Amino acid sequence: MSNTAESIRRLPVALDRDVFLRQLLRELAGTLQEVVGLESAAGFVSVVGQKIGDKLNEDYRAAFQAGQLTREQVAATLVDLKRRIQGDFYVIEESDEKLVLGNRACPFGDMVKDRPALCMMTSNVFGLITAENLGYARVVIEESIARGHAGCRVVVYLNPSPETPEPAGQEYFRA
Repeated sequence: MSNTAESIRRLPVALDRDVFLRQLLRELAGTLQEVVGLESAAGFVSVVGQKIGDKLNEDYRAAFQAGQLTREQVAATLVDLKRRIQGDFYVIEESDEKLVLGNRACPFGDMVKDRPALCMMTSNVFGLITAENLGYARVVIEESIARGHAGCRVVVYLNPSPETPEPAGQEYFRA
């Protein structure tokens, strides 16, 4: 191995697979937002989020050995799946009407800043898992790191009701 090839390995370049993939997603989301607009970009991310949500829902149901998850299991699942990908979600409120979650760290890290289309990943994964297990979900992302807030605040409404803001958020139904 040459001296250059050997010495380059010691250079302080902040690059590994995780950083590269987060940068890739950031640039992809940014390009989509610029080319097709935020709403359409969010739509593309939603499709991906739905597919990931389907897979995660299957995985957690299998892990719980349950055909459907309870409300408590859904809340724990939403927190756990984000924890596993280095998010820091936590339950603020859990009731028959809604789940309110906070977050101190985005799995996308700083790469999420100014990329609110990526929030559709959270909306779709949370919405799909909740609706498939509890019948309905409307996900409202009230605050997000992507939009410059210090953290995220996500409300998952469990029933269509007058309390549910219209037309805010995305609705999800059991398939």
